[in-house]
Amino acid sequence: MTDFSIEPGPLDRAAVMNWRKAERLRIIAERLSLPAVDRRRHSAAIARHLSDVLGDLRGRTVGVYWPFRGEPNLRPWMEQIHAAGAQCALPVVVERHAPLAFRTWQPGALMVAGIWNIPVPADGIDTQPDIVVSPVVGFDRACYRLGYGGGFYDRTLAAMACLPTVIGVGFAMSAVATIHPLPHDIPMQFIVTEQGCIPGPLRPVQGNPIAAAAVPDPVVDVRPRN
Repeated sequence: MTDFSIEPGPLDRAAVMNWRKAERLRIIAERLSLPAVDRRRHSAAIARHLSDVLGDLRGRTVGVYWPFRGEPNLRPWMEQIHAAGAQCALPVVVERHAPLAFRTWQPGALMVAGIWNIPVPADGIDTQPDIVVSPVVGFDRACYRLGYGGGFYDRTLAAMACLPTVIGVGFAMSAVATIHPLPHDIPMQFIVTEQGCIPGPLRPVQGNPIAAAAVPDPVVDVRPRN
């Protein structure tokens, strides 16, 4: 069972920023300490739950991600849904403080190093996904996502004319009682872990109801150190 430990009450913005910075470092360290066999097993379970939640993806464009710093590895699932008729797209940082672009990907695509040396498609076409599967550093019971602090996903979703289905994925060990959401934070419609699916409050709508600009947290440099 996912453990949502009790956290203190509301914090001011500065305290939230400091708390998030510490939590990111803690959760990433714990995630990296997972044995490789457990990470593979949990990733495969997440992929199965995603297939159960999303069903037939033929003709749909699914924004996924390339795994980084111990995130669930969904590359086998990406190959699976591509073979079944879905179009995969990977996020690309175009510039800092700007929304992400999603670039089409297929197995065997030429990849080049992007921000933090995360591979991105070299020759794909920019597209808007119908579904966005976003990795989380942490998450809470309300399906708010704790990311790396750059604000990229919140900013991207806020800029979309039509909000896609948004699903956060992570390991159950990444659960916290609350991320202390701020006005720019956008909850996921679901969080999927190796233990199953946690539904959130947000449901698909026509048109994007999110008018406020997404404001990033201070970015934490999570690149490996030599």
